[in-house]
Amino acid sequence: MYRSEDHRTFAAPSENGMEAPGEQTASDVWARVKRRLRAELGEDIFASWFGRLELDSVVEGCAYLTVPTRFLKSWIESHYADRVLAVYRSETGDVERVSIGVRSTLGRDPAAQRRASEAPRPTPTASMAMPSMAGEIKTPSVAIPQEERGENGDLGGAPLDSRLTFESFIVGRSNALAHAAADRVAHAQNGQAIYNPLYLHAGVGLGKTHLLHAIGHEVRAQGRRVIYLTADRFMYGFVASLKAQTSLAFKERLRGIDLLIIDDVQFIQGKQIQQEFGHTLNALIDAGRQIVIAADRPPADLENLDERVRSRLAGGLVVEVSALDEALRTSILTTRIEALKTIHPTFEVGPNVIAYVARAITANGRDLEGAVNRLLAHATLTGSAITLETAETAIRDLVRNREPKRVKIEDIQKLVASRYNVSRSDILSERRTAAVVRPRQIAMYLSKVLTLRSLPEIGRRFGGRDHTTVLHAVRKIEKALGEDHALSDEVELLKRMLQE
Repeated sequence: MYRSEDHRTFAAPSENGMEAPGEQTASDVWARVKRRLRAELGEDIFASWFGRLELDSVVEGCAYLTVPTRFLKSWIESHYADRVLAVYRSETGDVERVSIGVRSTLGRDPAAQRRASEAPRPTPTASMAMPSMAGEIKTPSVAIPQEERGENGDLGGAPLDSRLTFESFIVGRSNALAHAAADRVAHAQNGQAIYNPLYLHAGVGLGKTHLLHAIGHEVRAQGRRVIYLTADRFMYGFVASLKAQTSLAFKERLRGIDLLIIDDVQFIQGKQIQQEFGHTLNALIDAGRQIVIAADRPPADLENLDERVRSRLAGGLVVEVSALDEALRTSILTTRIEALKTIHPTFEVGPNVIAYVARAITANGRDLEGAVNRLLAHATLTGSAITLETAETAIRDLVRNREPKRVKIEDIQKLVASRYNVSRSDILSERRTAAVVRPRQIAMYLSKVLTLRSLPEIGRRFGGRDHTTVLHAVRKIEKALGEDHALSDEVELLKRMLQE
Protein backbone atom coordinates (compact mmCIF):
# COMPACT_ATOMS: atom_id res chain seq x y z
CA MET A 1 0.00 0.00 0.00
CA TYR A 2 1.09 3.57 -0.67
CA ARG A 3 -0.07 6.14 1.83
CA SER A 4 0.16 9.87 1.17
CA GLU A 5 0.43 12.50 3.86
CA ASP A 6 -3.33 13.00 3.90
CA HIS A 7 -3.66 9.32 4.90
CA ARG A 8 -5.29 8.12 1.68
CA THR A 9 -3.97 4.72 0.60
CA PHE A 10 -3.05 3.45 -2.84
CA ALA A 11 -2.69 -0.18 -3.84
CA ALA A 12 0.77 -1.26 -4.88
CA PRO A 13 0.36 -4.40 -7.04
CA SER A 14 2.84 -7.24 -6.64
CA GLU A 15 4.32 -9.34 -9.40
CA ASN A 16 1.39 -11.77 -9.40
CA GLY A 17 -1.13 -8.97 -9.65
CA MET A 18 -2.17 -9.12 -6.01
CA GLU A 19 -1.70 -6.28 -3.59
CA ALA A 20 1.72 -6.30 -1.95
CA PRO A 21 1.70 -6.79 1.80
CA GLY A 22 2.42 -3.86 4.08
CA GLU A 23 2.34 -0.15 3.34
CA GLN A 24 4.80 2.33 1.95
CA THR A 25 4.42 5.93 3.01
CA ALA A 26 5.00 9.06 1.01
CA SER A 27 8.15 9.54 3.07
CA ASP A 28 9.46 6.13 1.97
CA VAL A 29 8.96 6.98 -1.70
CA TRP A 30 10.51 10.43 -1.24
CA ALA A 31 13.55 8.87 0.43
CA ARG A 32 14.04 6.63 -2.60
CA VAL A 33 13.60 9.60 -4.96
CA LYS A 34 16.32 11.51 -3.09
CA ARG A 35 18.67 8.53 -3.21
CA ARG A 36 18.14 8.26 -6.96
CA LEU A 37 18.75 11.99 -7.46
CA ARG A 38 21.93 11.82 -5.37
CA ALA A 39 23.22 8.89 -7.43
CA GLU A 40 22.33 10.45 -10.80
CA LEU A 41 23.45 14.03 -10.15
CA GLY A 42 26.43 13.48 -7.88
CA GLU A 43 27.07 14.48 -4.28
CA ASP A 44 28.11 18.10 -4.99
CA ILE A 45 25.06 19.04 -7.07
CA PHE A 46 22.70 17.18 -4.76
CA ALA A 47 24.09 18.89 -1.65
CA SER A 48 23.98 22.33 -3.30
CA TRP A 49 20.42 22.24 -4.66
CA PHE A 50 18.52 19.31 -3.11
CA GLY A 51 19.88 19.08 0.43
CA ARG A 52 17.10 21.31 1.78
CA LEU A 53 14.33 20.11 -0.55
CA GLU A 54 11.63 18.45 1.59
CA LEU A 55 8.37 16.63 0.92
CA ASP A 56 5.32 18.34 2.42
CA SER A 57 2.53 16.09 1.18
CA VAL A 58 1.12 14.11 -1.73
CA VAL A 59 -2.40 15.20 -2.61
CA GLU A 60 -4.47 14.13 -5.63
CA GLY A 61 -1.48 13.02 -7.65
CA CYS A 62 0.68 16.06 -6.89
CA ALA A 63 3.81 15.90 -4.74
CA TYR A 64 4.14 19.18 -2.87
CA LEU A 65 7.82 19.91 -2.14
CA THR A 66 9.26 22.86 -0.21
CA VAL A 67 12.56 24.73 0.01
CA PRO A 68 13.62 27.48 2.43
CA THR A 69 14.34 30.23 -0.13
CA ARG A 70 12.84 31.59 -3.34
CA PHE A 71 16.21 31.38 -5.00
CA LEU A 72 16.31 27.60 -4.54
CA LYS A 73 12.72 27.31 -5.73
CA SER A 74 13.48 29.22 -8.93
CA TRP A 75 16.69 27.33 -9.64
CA ILE A 76 15.21 23.86 -9.13
CA GLU A 77 12.11 24.71 -11.17
CA SER A 78 14.25 26.06 -13.99
CA HIS A 79 16.91 23.35 -14.11
CA TYR A 80 15.73 20.18 -12.40
CA ALA A 81 11.92 20.08 -12.20
CA ASP A 82 11.61 17.62 -15.09
CA ARG A 83 14.29 15.37 -13.64
CA VAL A 84 12.60 15.31 -10.21
CA LEU A 85 9.24 14.43 -11.79
CA ALA A 86 10.78 11.71 -13.96
CA VAL A 87 12.45 10.07 -10.98
CA TYR A 88 9.23 10.35 -8.96
CA ARG A 89 7.22 8.67 -11.72
CA SER A 90 9.75 5.85 -11.94
CA GLU A 91 9.25 5.18 -8.24
CA THR A 92 5.46 5.45 -8.08
CA GLY A 93 2.68 5.84 -10.58
CA ASP A 94 0.57 7.81 -8.11
CA VAL A 95 2.47 11.08 -8.64
CA GLU A 96 1.63 12.87 -11.87
CA ARG A 97 3.10 16.30 -11.17
CA VAL A 98 5.39 18.12 -8.76
CA SER A 99 4.88 21.54 -7.13
CA ILE A 100 7.66 23.43 -5.34
CA GLY A 101 6.87 26.06 -2.70
CA VAL A 102 8.80 28.20 -0.23
CA ARG A 103 8.50 27.17 3.39
CA SER A 104 9.00 30.69 4.75
CA THR A 105 6.13 31.96 2.59
CA LEU A 106 3.72 29.07 2.28
CA GLY A 107 4.48 27.41 5.59
CA ARG A 108 3.58 23.76 5.85
CA ASP A 109 0.03 24.12 4.54
CA PRO A 110 -0.62 21.89 1.51
CA ALA A 111 -3.83 23.76 0.76
CA ALA A 112 -1.90 27.02 0.38
CA GLN A 113 0.49 25.38 -2.02
CA ARG A 114 -2.37 23.78 -3.92
CA ARG A 115 -4.09 27.13 -4.34
CA ALA A 116 -0.82 28.64 -5.48
CA SER A 117 -0.13 25.88 -8.00
CA GLU A 118 -3.66 26.09 -9.44
CA ALA A 119 -3.44 29.86 -10.04
CA PRO A 120 -3.22 30.95 -13.71
CA ARG A 121 0.39 30.93 -14.90
CA PRO A 122 1.66 33.74 -17.15
CA THR A 123 3.95 33.15 -20.07
CA PRO A 124 7.58 32.28 -19.18
CA THR A 125 8.84 35.73 -20.18
CA ALA A 126 6.27 37.57 -18.11
CA SER A 127 6.61 35.34 -15.10
CA MET A 128 10.34 35.88 -14.97
CA ALA A 129 10.26 39.63 -15.50
CA MET A 130 12.18 41.60 -12.93
CA PRO A 131 12.05 45.33 -13.59
CA SER A 132 13.65 46.32 -10.31
CA MET A 133 17.09 46.03 -8.81
CA ALA A 134 17.02 42.92 -6.65
CA GLY A 135 13.55 41.84 -7.53
CA GLU A 136 12.28 38.37 -7.09
CA ILE A 137 10.75 36.18 -9.74
CA LYS A 138 7.06 36.92 -9.62
CA THR A 139 5.48 33.49 -9.54
CA PRO A 140 1.77 33.13 -8.80
CA SER A 141 2.57 31.21 -5.62
CA VAL A 142 4.52 34.01 -3.93
CA ALA A 143 3.04 37.33 -2.90
CA ILE A 144 5.52 40.21 -2.69
CA PRO A 145 5.29 42.06 0.64
CA GLN A 146 4.28 45.68 0.21
CA GLU A 147 7.10 46.94 2.43
CA GLU A 148 9.64 45.44 0.01
CA ARG A 149 8.31 47.38 -2.98
CA GLY A 150 9.77 50.61 -4.25
CA GLU A 151 7.88 53.74 -5.11
CA ASN A 152 6.76 52.32 -8.43
CA GLY A 153 5.70 48.97 -6.99
CA ASP A 154 9.01 47.32 -7.87
CA LEU A 155 11.02 45.25 -5.45
CA GLY A 156 13.69 47.37 -3.79
CA GLY A 157 15.66 44.90 -1.68
CA ALA A 158 14.95 43.41 1.70
CA PRO A 159 13.20 45.64 4.28
CA LEU A 160 15.13 47.16 7.17
CA ASP A 161 14.06 46.10 10.66
CA SER A 162 12.77 49.17 12.48
CA ARG A 163 14.04 47.81 15.81
CA LEU A 164 17.67 47.60 14.70
CA THR A 165 18.95 51.16 15.07
CA PHE A 166 22.02 52.82 16.57
CA GLU A 167 19.89 53.85 19.57
CA SER A 168 19.05 50.23 20.39
CA PHE A 169 22.60 48.92 19.87
CA ILE A 170 24.47 48.31 23.11
CA VAL A 171 28.16 49.15 22.89
CA GLY A 172 30.82 47.19 24.74
CA ARG A 173 34.50 46.45 24.47
CA SER A 174 33.99 43.65 21.94
CA ASN A 175 31.99 45.73 19.45
CA ALA A 176 33.15 49.30 20.11
CA LEU A 177 35.36 49.53 17.00
CA ALA A 178 32.69 48.05 14.73
CA HIS A 179 30.09 50.46 16.15
CA ALA A 180 32.39 53.46 15.70
CA ALA A 181 33.16 52.51 12.10
CA ALA A 182 29.48 51.95 11.30
CA ASP A 183 28.53 55.27 12.87
CA ARG A 184 31.23 57.08 10.91
CA VAL A 185 30.04 55.55 7.63
CA ALA A 186 26.40 56.34 8.39
CA HIS A 187 27.13 60.00 9.23
CA ALA A 188 29.74 60.71 6.56
CA GLN A 189 29.62 64.34 5.43
CA ASN A 190 27.97 64.88 2.05
CA GLY A 191 27.60 61.14 1.67
CA GLN A 192 31.31 60.77 1.01
CA ALA A 193 32.34 57.11 1.03
CA ILE A 194 34.88 56.20 3.72
CA TYR A 195 36.34 52.88 4.77
CA ASN A 196 35.11 51.56 1.44
CA PRO A 197 34.05 48.84 1.64
CA LEU A 198 33.35 48.51 5.35
CA TYR A 199 33.56 44.79 6.08
CA LEU A 200 32.20 43.44 9.38
CA HIS A 201 32.65 39.81 10.35
CA ALA A 202 31.49 37.89 13.40
CA GLY A 203 29.87 34.67 14.52
CA VAL A 204 26.13 34.21 14.87
CA GLY A 205 24.20 36.64 17.05
CA LEU A 206 26.98 39.11 17.85
CA GLY A 207 25.38 42.20 16.31
CA LYS A 208 26.79 42.60 12.81
CA THR A 209 23.34 42.50 11.16
CA HIS A 210 22.09 45.02 13.72
CA LEU A 211 24.81 47.44 12.63
CA LEU A 212 23.97 46.92 8.94
CA HIS A 213 20.33 47.83 9.53
CA ALA A 214 21.33 50.80 11.71
CA ILE A 215 23.53 52.17 8.92
CA GLY A 216 20.72 51.67 6.42
CA HIS A 217 18.19 53.51 8.58
CA GLU A 218 20.49 56.48 9.13
CA VAL A 219 21.53 56.87 5.49
CA ARG A 220 17.96 56.47 4.25
CA ALA A 221 16.82 59.14 6.72
CA GLN A 222 19.24 61.51 4.95
CA GLY A 223 17.30 61.02 1.72
CA ARG A 224 19.89 58.84 0.07
CA ARG A 225 19.22 55.63 -1.85
CA VAL A 226 19.88 52.46 0.13
CA ILE A 227 19.62 48.82 -0.87
CA TYR A 228 19.93 46.09 1.75
CA LEU A 229 20.36 42.56 0.38
CA THR A 230 21.18 39.16 1.72
CA ALA A 231 23.51 37.06 -0.44
CA ASP A 232 20.54 34.83 -1.26
CA ARG A 233 18.51 37.75 -2.57
CA PHE A 234 21.41 39.11 -4.62
CA MET A 235 21.90 35.74 -6.31
CA TYR A 236 18.17 35.36 -6.89
CA GLY A 237 17.86 38.78 -8.48
CA PHE A 238 20.82 38.21 -10.78
CA VAL A 239 19.60 34.78 -11.95
CA ALA A 240 16.11 36.17 -12.51
CA SER A 241 17.47 39.03 -14.60
CA LEU A 242 19.43 36.62 -16.77
CA LYS A 243 16.34 34.53 -17.40
CA ALA A 244 14.24 37.59 -18.21
CA GLN A 245 17.04 39.04 -20.35
CA THR A 246 17.02 42.17 -18.22
CA SER A 247 20.50 41.78 -16.74
CA LEU A 248 21.62 45.17 -18.10
CA ALA A 249 18.75 46.91 -16.29
CA PHE A 250 19.60 44.91 -13.17
CA LYS A 251 23.20 46.10 -13.26
CA GLU A 252 22.32 49.73 -13.97
CA ARG A 253 19.79 49.91 -11.15
CA LEU A 254 22.13 48.23 -8.69
CA ARG A 255 24.96 50.62 -9.51
CA GLY A 256 22.79 53.73 -9.30
CA ILE A 257 22.35 53.70 -5.52
CA ASP A 258 24.20 55.56 -2.76
CA LEU A 259 24.67 52.69 -0.29
CA LEU A 260 24.77 48.97 -0.96
CA ILE A 261 24.53 46.65 2.04
CA ILE A 262 25.16 42.93 1.58
CA ASP A 263 24.67 40.50 4.48
CA ASP A 264 26.05 36.95 4.74
CA VAL A 265 28.32 37.41 1.73
CA GLN A 266 29.90 33.99 2.44
CA PHE A 267 26.86 32.38 0.79
CA ILE A 268 27.41 33.93 -2.65
CA GLN A 269 28.03 31.03 -5.04
CA GLY A 270 28.48 30.47 -8.74
CA LYS A 271 31.28 31.75 -10.97
CA GLN A 272 29.09 34.07 -13.04
CA ILE A 273 27.30 35.49 -10.00
CA GLN A 274 30.62 36.11 -8.24
CA GLN A 275 31.98 37.86 -11.31
CA GLU A 276 28.95 40.16 -11.42
CA PHE A 277 29.28 40.79 -7.69
CA GLY A 278 32.93 41.78 -8.25
CA HIS A 279 32.01 44.07 -11.15
CA THR A 280 29.34 45.71 -8.97
CA LEU A 281 31.84 46.30 -6.15
CA ASN A 282 34.33 47.87 -8.55
CA ALA A 283 31.71 50.08 -10.21
CA LEU A 284 30.30 51.40 -6.93
CA ILE A 285 33.70 52.00 -5.33
CA ASP A 286 35.03 53.73 -8.45
CA ALA A 287 31.92 55.94 -8.46
CA GLY A 288 32.45 56.91 -4.82
CA ARG A 289 29.40 55.00 -3.53
CA GLN A 290 29.50 53.37 -0.11
CA ILE A 291 29.47 49.57 0.34
CA VAL A 292 28.97 47.75 3.64
CA ILE A 293 29.48 43.99 3.81
CA ALA A 294 28.96 41.43 6.58
CA ALA A 295 30.09 37.81 6.80
CA ASP A 296 30.87 35.14 9.35
CA ARG A 297 34.64 35.28 8.73
CA PRO A 298 37.29 37.64 7.29
CA PRO A 299 37.72 38.00 3.50
CA ALA A 300 40.87 35.87 3.42
CA ASP A 301 38.90 32.91 4.81
CA LEU A 302 36.18 33.01 2.13
CA GLU A 303 37.87 30.27 0.15
CA ASN A 304 34.81 29.69 -2.08
CA LEU A 305 34.80 33.31 -3.21
CA ASP A 306 36.73 34.52 -6.25
CA GLU A 307 40.22 35.70 -5.30
CA ARG A 308 39.74 39.12 -6.93
CA VAL A 309 36.55 39.65 -4.95
CA ARG A 310 38.30 38.66 -1.71
CA SER A 311 41.08 41.11 -2.49
CA ARG A 312 38.57 43.91 -3.13
CA LEU A 313 36.76 43.21 0.15
CA ALA A 314 40.02 43.14 2.08
CA GLY A 315 41.02 46.50 0.58
CA GLY A 316 38.61 48.42 2.80
CA LEU A 317 38.24 48.44 6.58
CA VAL A 318 37.85 44.92 7.97
CA VAL A 319 36.53 44.81 11.55
CA GLU A 320 35.77 41.78 13.67
CA VAL A 321 32.94 41.84 16.18
CA SER A 322 34.34 39.54 18.83
CA ALA A 323 32.51 37.48 21.43
CA LEU A 324 30.45 39.38 23.98
CA ASP A 325 32.30 39.88 27.25
CA GLU A 326 30.49 39.42 30.54
CA ALA A 327 30.00 43.15 31.14
CA LEU A 328 28.35 43.57 27.74
CA ARG A 329 26.17 40.51 28.27
CA THR A 330 25.05 41.99 31.59
CA SER A 331 24.19 45.30 29.89
CA ILE A 332 22.19 43.52 27.17
CA LEU A 333 20.21 41.53 29.75
CA THR A 334 19.54 44.59 31.91
CA THR A 335 18.39 46.68 28.95
CA ARG A 336 16.09 43.94 27.65
CA ILE A 337 14.54 43.32 31.06
CA GLU A 338 13.92 47.04 31.61
CA ALA A 339 12.21 47.26 28.23
CA LEU A 340 9.91 44.35 29.10
CA LYS A 341 9.00 45.92 32.45
CA THR A 342 7.23 48.72 30.61
CA ILE A 343 4.84 46.07 29.29
CA HIS A 344 4.90 43.73 32.31
CA PRO A 345 5.35 45.95 35.40
CA THR A 346 5.52 42.96 37.76
CA PHE A 347 8.44 41.37 35.89
CA GLU A 348 11.36 41.66 38.32
CA VAL A 349 14.77 40.04 37.91
CA GLY A 350 17.33 40.58 40.63
CA PRO A 351 20.96 41.54 39.92
CA ASN A 352 22.17 38.16 41.18
CA VAL A 353 20.02 36.37 38.60
CA ILE A 354 21.19 38.71 35.83
CA ALA A 355 24.80 38.06 36.82
CA TYR A 356 24.20 34.29 36.76
CA VAL A 357 22.63 34.38 33.28
CA ALA A 358 25.43 36.60 31.97
CA ARG A 359 28.02 34.11 33.21
CA ALA A 360 26.14 31.00 32.06
CA ILE A 361 25.26 32.08 28.52
CA THR A 362 28.29 33.12 26.54
CA ALA A 363 27.50 32.10 22.94
CA ASN A 364 25.68 35.12 21.49
CA GLY A 365 23.06 37.81 21.93
CA ARG A 366 20.24 35.69 20.56
CA ASP A 367 20.69 33.18 23.36
CA LEU A 368 20.53 36.06 25.83
CA GLU A 369 17.26 37.16 24.24
CA GLY A 370 15.96 33.61 24.55
CA ALA A 371 16.96 33.52 28.21
CA VAL A 372 15.02 36.71 28.98
CA ASN A 373 11.97 35.34 27.17
CA ARG A 374 12.13 32.15 29.24
CA LEU A 375 12.37 34.13 32.47
CA LEU A 376 9.41 36.26 31.41
CA ALA A 377 7.35 33.18 30.56
CA HIS A 378 8.11 31.63 33.94
CA ALA A 379 7.19 34.80 35.80
CA THR A 380 3.93 35.44 33.91
CA LEU A 381 2.72 31.84 33.68
CA THR A 382 3.49 30.71 37.23
CA GLY A 383 3.16 34.05 39.00
CA SER A 384 6.21 33.28 41.13
CA ALA A 385 9.34 35.34 41.62
CA ILE A 386 12.48 34.71 39.58
CA THR A 387 15.12 33.13 41.79
CA LEU A 388 18.49 31.60 40.99
CA GLU A 389 16.93 28.14 41.16
CA THR A 390 14.12 28.98 38.73
CA ALA A 391 16.58 30.76 36.42
CA GLU A 392 18.78 27.66 36.28
CA THR A 393 15.78 25.57 35.28
CA ALA A 394 14.49 28.08 32.74
CA ILE A 395 17.73 28.46 30.79
CA ARG A 396 19.04 24.91 31.17
CA ASP A 397 18.68 24.08 27.47
CA LEU A 398 20.53 27.23 26.42
CA VAL A 399 23.46 26.45 28.68
CA ARG A 400 23.63 22.83 27.59
CA ASN A 401 23.40 23.52 23.87
CA ARG A 402 25.59 26.58 23.60
CA GLU A 403 27.96 26.63 20.65
CA PRO A 404 31.65 25.82 21.12
CA LYS A 405 34.26 28.50 20.62
CA ARG A 406 35.27 29.06 17.00
CA VAL A 407 38.99 28.32 16.73
CA LYS A 408 41.09 30.27 14.24
CA ILE A 409 44.18 29.03 12.44
CA GLU A 410 46.08 32.15 13.54
CA ASP A 411 45.31 31.34 17.20
CA ILE A 412 46.56 27.79 16.70
CA GLN A 413 49.80 29.02 15.14
CA LYS A 414 50.41 31.54 17.92
CA LEU A 415 49.73 29.07 20.74
CA VAL A 416 51.86 26.28 19.25
CA ALA A 417 54.71 28.70 18.53
CA SER A 418 54.62 29.95 22.11
CA ARG A 419 54.42 26.45 23.54
CA TYR A 420 57.47 25.22 21.60
CA ASN A 421 59.56 28.40 21.91
CA VAL A 422 59.57 29.26 18.22
CA SER A 423 58.09 32.23 16.40
CA ARG A 424 54.97 32.16 14.23
CA SER A 425 57.14 33.31 11.32
CA ASP A 426 59.29 30.20 11.87
CA ILE A 427 56.21 28.00 11.50
CA LEU A 428 55.26 29.76 8.27
CA SER A 429 58.80 29.71 6.90
CA GLU A 430 60.61 27.10 4.79
CA ARG A 431 62.91 26.08 7.66
CA ARG A 432 63.21 22.29 8.03
CA THR A 433 65.01 21.92 11.34
CA ALA A 434 63.49 19.48 13.82
CA ALA A 435 62.78 22.32 16.28
CA VAL A 436 60.45 23.91 13.70
CA VAL A 437 59.10 20.95 11.71
CA ARG A 438 57.38 19.21 14.65
CA PRO A 439 55.53 22.36 15.92
CA ARG A 440 54.53 23.13 12.31
CA GLN A 441 53.08 19.65 11.86
CA ILE A 442 51.22 19.84 15.18
CA ALA A 443 49.76 23.22 14.19
CA MET A 444 48.63 21.78 10.84
CA TYR A 445 47.07 18.79 12.60
CA LEU A 446 45.18 21.03 15.06
CA SER A 447 44.01 23.24 12.17
CA LYS A 448 42.54 20.17 10.49
CA VAL A 449 40.72 18.79 13.55
CA LEU A 450 39.60 22.06 15.19
CA THR A 451 38.54 24.12 12.16
CA LEU A 452 36.38 23.57 9.09
CA ARG A 453 39.10 24.73 6.71
CA SER A 454 40.02 22.51 3.77
CA LEU A 455 43.52 21.08 3.30
CA PRO A 456 44.35 23.54 0.47
CA GLU A 457 43.18 26.45 2.63
CA ILE A 458 45.26 25.26 5.58
CA GLY A 459 48.28 24.91 3.31
CA ARG A 460 47.78 28.45 2.04
CA ARG A 461 47.65 29.75 5.62
CA PHE A 462 50.92 27.96 6.40
CA GLY A 463 53.11 29.89 4.00
CA GLY A 464 51.47 28.76 0.76
CA ARG A 465 52.17 25.05 1.14
CA ASP A 466 50.58 22.34 -1.01
CA HIS A 467 47.65 20.38 0.41
CA THR A 468 49.68 17.16 0.20
CA THR A 469 52.14 18.66 2.68
CA VAL A 470 49.30 19.30 5.11
CA LEU A 471 47.94 15.78 4.61
CA HIS A 472 51.40 14.30 5.29
CA ALA A 473 51.71 16.34 8.50
CA VAL A 474 48.23 15.32 9.71
CA ARG A 475 48.88 11.62 9.10
CA LYS A 476 52.30 11.78 10.74
CA ILE A 477 50.94 13.40 13.90
CA GLU A 478 47.97 10.99 14.00
CA LYS A 479 50.41 8.07 13.92
CA ALA A 480 52.67 9.66 16.54
CA LEU A 481 49.73 10.24 18.90
CA GLY A 482 49.08 6.52 19.02
CA GLU A 483 52.69 5.75 19.88
CA ASP A 484 53.79 8.67 22.08
CA HIS A 485 51.63 9.17 25.19
CA ALA A 486 53.49 12.33 26.18
CA LEU A 487 52.78 13.89 22.79
CA SER A 488 49.15 12.79 23.03
CA ASP A 489 48.78 14.53 26.40
CA GLU A 490 50.51 17.63 25.03
CA VAL A 491 48.18 17.85 22.02
CA GLU A 492 45.10 17.33 24.21
CA LEU A 493 46.25 20.17 26.43
CA LEU A 494 46.66 22.41 23.39
CA LYS A 495 43.13 21.51 22.25
CA ARG A 496 41.66 22.43 25.63
CA MET A 497 43.55 25.72 25.72
CA LEU A 498 42.29 26.64 22.25
CA GLN A 499 38.67 25.73 23.00
CA GLU A 500 38.39 27.47 26.37
